[in-house]
Amino acid sequence: MLEENPVPTLWLSNSLEGLDPAFVRRFDMVFELPVPPKRQRERILQANCGDLLDARSISRIADVEFLAPAVIVKAGSVVRSIRDAIGHKNAAAAFERLISNTLEAQGHRPLVQHDPSGLPEIYDPGFIHADVDLAAVAAGLVAARSGRLCLYGPPGTGKTAYGRWLAEQLGVPLLVKRASDLKSKWLGESEKNIAKAFREAQNEGALLLIDEVDSFLQDRRGAQHNWEMSEVNEMLTQMESFSGVFVASTNLMEGLDQAALRRFDLKVMFDFLRADQAWGLLSRHCEGLGLQQPLPEEQARISRLVSLTPGDFAAVVRQHRFRPITSATALVSALEAECAVKHGTNRAIGFL
Repeated sequence: MLEENPVPTLWLSNSLEGLDPAFVRRFDMVFELPVPPKRQRERILQANCGDLLDARSISRIADVEFLAPAVIVKAGSVVRSIRDAIGHKNAAAAFERLISNTLEAQGHRPLVQHDPSGLPEIYDPGFIHADVDLAAVAAGLVAARSGRLCLYGPPGTGKTAYGRWLAEQLGVPLLVKRASDLKSKWLGESEKNIAKAFREAQNEGALLLIDEVDSFLQDRRGAQHNWEMSEVNEMLTQMESFSGVFVASTNLMEGLDQAALRRFDLKVMFDFLRADQAWGLLSRHCEGLGLQQPLPEEQARISRLVSLTPGDFAAVVRQHRFRPITSATALVSALEAECAVKHGTNRAIGFL
């Protein structure tokens, strides 16, 4: 039928994995229709739901990389059919609920109203303690448009946030992948997911950020299974062939494969905040929360927090939503509590 059918025919499939290669080669043309990139998803949302959503909601919903055009069109038509009954104010919420339910039914994450990993409004790379000039690195990548960075250091020191800020400086979309997005229990599936992530970033012209990259780049000398080596090999192959900007972050630098480390153009260590950075960030957050500026007593207290990170400030600001912080003193106390629960934190002994 494929070779002799005189009638022009379109054959549609959600997956080619079940087709015999002998069948595939008999098609005159084979092409993939993936989920459109974010910029196209934004245009589709604007065209179909611009009367239901504001610009900020459109951008947030378009972040969902699994959001197919058919899901958008169907949800929009349903909401318009009931808009008179529920009112215009509730139409946007109904649209998001329909989209979220469909995504969950398809096995994806639902929509989130507030992305906890999003870039904070007061973000400034000057408040990151790194062993290189991060602003200069960003300027160089803007000019080169290509590079492979490995960001390592304790949790909360700003590695992922820097990747997000870097995408903004480059003016390109950001594609974030975590270990849970790429790891699979099926043999060979993790390698396919890794390759797909790099291909997607290449097609969208996006900055690819892989969090917890140590899950894929463990030293092959300690591998006990073949699939452990094949995952490292796939990651190395994709890194070498990727022409855009790739950022990998890890909390566990020790044990990474030596061949992988050589393939990173730059390794950047992120560390706990210096005393001057902690003080500056404290002042900035006091201003953002509408508090009076901290006094020298607070400066002395915060300078003693040797394991303080930007992530600690973010955690305390999130607490402010349900446990209001009313003074700079209370803010410092909350930061002290965050540092106190960290594993292995050394507390100062003696008189200061």
